Amino acid sequence: MSARHAETAAAAAFPGMELAEVLERAELQTRRDRKYLLRREVFLAFLHRLADQEDWSILQIGGMRRFRYSSTYFDTPDLLTFRQHRQGRRRRFKVRTRSYLDTRTCTFEVKLEGARDATVKQRTAHPFDLRDELTEEARAFLAEVLRAGYGIAPPDELIRTAVTGYWRRTLVQRSGTARITCDTGLVCRSEAAEVIADPNWVVVECKSAGPPTAADAALAELGVRPTRISKYCLAAAVLHPGLRANPWRRSLRDWFGTEDAESPPLPPARGRPAAARTPVPRTRGPHRAPGCGKAGAVPAEAGGRAA
Repeated sequence: MSARHAETAAAAAFPGMELAEVLERAELQTRRDRKYLLRREVFLAFLHRLADQEDWSILQIGGMRRFRYSSTYFDTPDLLTFRQHRQGRRRRFKVRTRSYLDTRTCTFEVKLEGARDATVKQRTAHPFDLRDELTEEARAFLAEVLRAGYGIAPPDELIRTAVTGYWRRTLVQRSGTARITCDTGLVCRSEAAEVIADPNWVVVECKSAGPPTAADAALAELGVRPTRISKYCLAAAVLHPGLRANPWRRSLRDWFGTEDAESPPLPPARGRPAAARTPVPRTRGPHRAPGCGKAGAVPAEAGGRAA
């Protein structure tokens, strides 16, 4: 049985939960995130441990339990927000649109660093067909969030710098307010390059309003410790050669370098042909395929709005 089919079978052990209930129980716009990078065999053991706790449900939309997500990130031409995160600045932010192709919906999101390492996410509806653009409404929303949160104005110029796509499963604790997202099949793209992460790893994020949860304890029992992971910063590092990315060196080493046969190609922007992708040995490092379209393109499949 393949890793994906084994994970699908393990996910079937959890009762389903509809999106409305997930948002009611654990939307967690202000939260603490603990991120882990797991081998897929460890992830499978983690799913079995959570199922044994009998306290977790899985997001289910129209019978589906695994969804495709895509995020388009915006930064200054000199990558200000990337540098703020690399330097660990207290007043840092990320700007993105997130698309869900199953429902053809999109949100514009601003993530701030809150007190005591909490993440504060503000979002608003965004036109799906403009998912790779910053509308005037999005710019006004960004200005309002930065003014209220940090007392600053947004940068004068923001451009598309990366798009990421991946598969996601979402688990929700029924007795509390914790949520877990489990991501596989990461693909990153810029205007000039496409990089595919090693499919043998899973990113697990445990999100809660307070201290570590039973899920964090289960990961600790499996010998997994939290690590620094930012999909945008990792994507920026592999898509823009020469960037220093010391905080994410281990994740970059482990997560990138092989073809992910499970992930469909990111299609090009409208009217442009898709670039070919070839398998890449891990020893050669990230694969960069030229001419693969705009950063604002989205994957062929996406999922429901949950995290």
